[in-house]
Amino acid sequence: MGHMSLTTGGSPHTVEELKELAFELRSKLLHLCGTYEGAVHIGGDLSAADIFTALYHYGLDVDPTDIANPARDRFVLSKGHAAVCMYIAMAMRGFFPYEGIVDTYGQLDSAYGMHPCKVHLPGVECSTGSLGHGLPLAVGMALSARGRGELHRVFCLLGDGETGEGSVWEAAMAARSNELGNLVAFVDRNRQLMTSFAEERVVFEPYPDKWAAFGWNVVNVDGHDMADLVGAIDRLPEVDSKRPTVVICETVKGKGVDFMERNLAWHAGSLGAADLERAMAALEASRDKESV
Repeated sequence: MGHMSLTTGGSPHTVEELKELAFELRSKLLHLCGTYEGAVHIGGDLSAADIFTALYHYGLDVDPTDIANPARDRFVLSKGHAAVCMYIAMAMRGFFPYEGIVDTYGQLDSAYGMHPCKVHLPGVECSTGSLGHGLPLAVGMALSARGRGELHRVFCLLGDGETGEGSVWEAAMAARSNELGNLVAFVDRNRQLMTSFAEERVVFEPYPDKWAAFGWNVVNVDGHDMADLVGAIDRLPEVDSKRPTVVICETVKGKGVDFMERNLAWHAGSLGAADLERAMAALEASRDKESV
């Protein structure tokens, strides 16, 4: 695939290195959640942390020092409430300092709002947060690239809950109709909505079959298995192919912190000093368990 060709052309990270970066990302997320006085969408941030890591440190062909390069890959965060996870992933990739996020997150006129804004934060491709809109925007970007003969990819990260929106499926149909093989959707399939588990409110299953019925190339992965995520990226069809790809990532909301995992109370929240210490201990324990 030729990862990171816009930068130095160096080799991409190994799977083990990516695992460490994902742990660092989760650690930074928890520390921000522990220092910010308001609520952070920590549950969905943690479920998507491995996906963000795989994209920003392996899959996306971008150069943080040349954010307007027309050959760059585009990334659209459709689940805009996971913005802080994206900000930290971008900071770790070199777009801007992490400290700026911690110092100003959620404040009036901050570049780091609860939802991403391309006007306030260069490097963000489009402003998102109203669910169901990200994939339509990504389809437009991919179609525009086709019209200009450009050979970059457009990536879009969706939450599974928002795929209950009709606009998502209109976009899915348009993507296949226009043969947008340059479009790749990742779905954070954590099976939770804000106040309930997904299948209790919206029947999504058989979920992969729905995407396949719309003509998409469907890839199913463990969204917390870095080797799986890297493999899915490596096996993407050529940019000039005709079928868009969806990578359905089976994930756990609150992943890595035992008292947050699959806990509806942690869609969003804040951490006091004692909770932060407990959360970090749980994260360390989770890493130790996975390394055995």
